[in-house]
Amino acid sequence: MKTRRTNIALEKSAYLKFKHGDRIPDFQLIGTDDRIHYSKGFSGKAILIVFMCNHCPYVKPKVPFLVELQEKYQAAGLQIVAINTNNNPDYPEDSFPKMKAYSKKWNLNFLYLLDEDQQIAKTFDARCTPDSYLFNSEKKLVYHGRIDDQHGEPHSEQDTNELEDAIREVLETGGCTADENPSQGCSIKWNK
Repeated sequence: MKTRRTNIALEKSAYLKFKHGDRIPDFQLIGTDDRIHYSKGFSGKAILIVFMCNHCPYVKPKVPFLVELQEKYQAAGLQIVAINTNNNPDYPEDSFPKMKAYSKKWNLNFLYLLDEDQQIAKTFDARCTPDSYLFNSEKKLVYHGRIDDQHGEPHSEQDTNELEDAIREVLETGGCTADENPSQGCSIKWNK
């Protein structure tokens, strides 16, 4: 395993509340396209929901890979939905206007939504950024874990490829047996 350059304390994914087999909850959030998006409208053989934000040094190196995944597997039935729940005035870089700017800067080819009241993150029991939840065509959770083994580094530095392995398997079979390890990253910045 390569050495991590980032010196920020890591928070890990939680597995206490949202479990395998749980369905995507009903919600509606505004996207960087200024439209309201409903979880009922998410569709595909595989639906990946990633909690992320603009400022996190663990998210930034993974964004190009998420864009690559959407491009690579969209025709096969992948839909990626990113959710920013860091609606905290102490982190102005994660504001909705900055989300729009980052969406353009990063050339996002998937939805980027704002969880303004942080209720969706609480429902998912999301703890860190990035935190990935992969659902099958029945909208049931089949994978919750890290993107790869290189937290804070570009995907090109990885030794493992858990998320893409899980996506491929869900697209091919509807199930998932991929290794599942907790994601690690910055803690979600909860409002007080």
